[in-house]
Amino acid sequence: MQTRNPFLDEAAKAMESVMGLAQAAGEEAKAAFRAQGDRLAAELDLVRRDEFEAMRDSLKAEIAALRAEIAQTTQKVRKARPADDAG
Repeated sequence: MQTRNPFLDEAAKAMESVMGLAQAAGEEAKAAFRAQGDRLAAELDLVRRDEFEAMRDSLKAEIAALRAEIAQTTQKVRKARPADDAG
């Protein structure tokens, strides 16, 4: 046989309300923390990882092209210069 206890019903409702408030406060704190982080990143003029990696890859390709050009020029200079007989 079950009986309904009004005190326990009210306590359960109160606990449910408290849990809802705690969850809402947690979500609000999380949103505020993210907003603060975004603001700080904007103030520090930071770049996103994908932008950084794209620039890095572009610079690596440019360096490789310059190295190839230097190697080609070096070979042309060596072929054009007569061999030193004196040593």
